[in-house]
Amino acid sequence: MKPERLIDSTATPGGDELFLYERDGVFTLRIVGIELMTSRAHDSEEELAWMAMKRLDRRCWPRVLVGGLGMGYTTRAVLDSSPRPSEVVVAELLPAVVRWNRDHIGNLAGRPMDDPRVRVVERDLWDIIADSPNGFDVILNDVDNGPGGCSLYQNERLYRPEGLAAIRRCLRPGGVLGVWCVEDDPRFVKALGAAGFQAHAETVYARKVSKGHRHTVFIGQLP
Repeated sequence: MKPERLIDSTATPGGDELFLYERDGVFTLRIVGIELMTSRAHDSEEELAWMAMKRLDRRCWPRVLVGGLGMGYTTRAVLDSSPRPSEVVVAELLPAVVRWNRDHIGNLAGRPMDDPRVRVVERDLWDIIADSPNGFDVILNDVDNGPGGCSLYQNERLYRPEGLAAIRRCLRPGGVLGVWCVEDDPRFVKALGAAGFQAHAETVYARKVSKGHRHTVFIGQLP
């Protein structure tokens, strides 16, 4: 097996380094030794998009906000979903991640940033939500490891009552929130319900072929 090759790294707001590695065509994102994402196993990120978008089967041309560009798999799944989105706004806090998608890993998900419906905004997801009342039909939160597992402390507010209240204000009537999580958290389903969402959680495989690691997708929908 070839040794892992460091492609690039960048500082995060919390002061830790985010690293992009490659080995035998497989790319990996890591922070403080924790694997955040790998191109070998990305089915759960795609399921996040498909599960949320299918709740809008009677709505045409939805506007979608994706929190976290990652390797582009969630954004690609939104673009390929039905109903077809009119616009996909992608919030990515780290300019280096945007650059990596342009220069190194864009082909992994079919270069979703090249789609004219996609607009990548180098801002914190929280700020876009706060500035966009009634602005989106779908919000997909995949900026971290989910409630209780955040690698960046500032992301924790997205899962707290004040964050869920802000997300509710940002969504249009009947809007859908999808949240990716590295593990199940029954308390978060209750928190979504308390915030006014009809909510449930589903377990999905990170890699369907191997049936290995499992992740959780939370779906909440407004009346």
